[in-house]
Amino acid sequence: MNTLKTTSFHFPGQTMYYKGKVRDVYTIDNKYMVMIVSDRISAFDVVLPEAIPFKGQVLNQLAAYFMEATKEDVPNWILAVPDPNVTIGKMCVPYRVEMVIRGYLAGHAWRTYKSGGRELCGVILPEGLKENDKLPHPIITPTTKSNHGHDEDISREAIIENGVVGEDDYLMLEKYTHKLFQRGTEMAAQQGLILVDTKYEFGKSEGEIMVIDEIHTPDSSRYFYSNGYEERQLKGIQQKQLSKEFLRQWLIENNFQGLEGQVVPEMNSEIVNMVSERYIELYEIVRGEKFVRAETTSVNERVENNILNWLKELRK
Repeated sequence: MNTLKTTSFHFPGQTMYYKGKVRDVYTIDNKYMVMIVSDRISAFDVVLPEAIPFKGQVLNQLAAYFMEATKEDVPNWILAVPDPNVTIGKMCVPYRVEMVIRGYLAGHAWRTYKSGGRELCGVILPEGLKENDKLPHPIITPTTKSNHGHDEDISREAIIENGVVGEDDYLMLEKYTHKLFQRGTEMAAQQGLILVDTKYEFGKSEGEIMVIDEIHTPDSSRYFYSNGYEERQLKGIQQKQLSKEFLRQWLIENNFQGLEGQVVPEMNSEIVNMVSERYIELYEIVRGEKFVRAETTSVNERVENNILNWLKELRK
């Protein structure tokens, strides 16, 4: 099956190209960003060797769906989605923090708590909590944004004191983060899900702060199934999750966590297809509608032509 693993396009007015872990980004006229969401997949900060069919389409279309649903609450960068794997938007100067928000004690927050920590990014956590308990109120635990290596926790005070983000802008980032999380929580509940935690990235264009990149996708968010949540908590058993945790677990079971000296296990066609089907399943549960597979006979050609057609309309 054909996948969109990498691109090497040259568009009219192209001024810059950047290849991220899973996205190829082209800058046009220093005004627009063409974000191509590839089928590459990463885990433990490592890009895995095999591309996953339709994975890029799943993430791009979910992100576009949530951006459209929240644009009245928080401005976003999107101008067009000319292809299932492509979003085009305003070129923004990104803030050097990721706004992580948590409604439940899970993942990194739980690991910190379990080890005895009662403070995370300057936020004090109450005593007597169990893994996956609902927090008294959502908390923001920012991280530094790193292109290389791991992001690191940082407090609100350190962000402002060190000039990472100006105080007025940071307060707006917090306000927007809470608004997006509230809307995402409401939309998740409609699908029988709990939005546990997520992250948002913001940038600024022509003086306006807006949300960029993806929001509320299974790659950037953790979901629980709401049905049975209370019972599972009372019994002290693991929550049923909707995220790409299944991939991390498979890698762990095959002795890979991205540590030095470890080798990525072979991903045969059975594993690749399993991951693809799980991503499609995630889409259908989160979105609440059937996933329609895009044409992949000549996927790179399709993507290039759809972008060129949009740029042609732009220049009319």
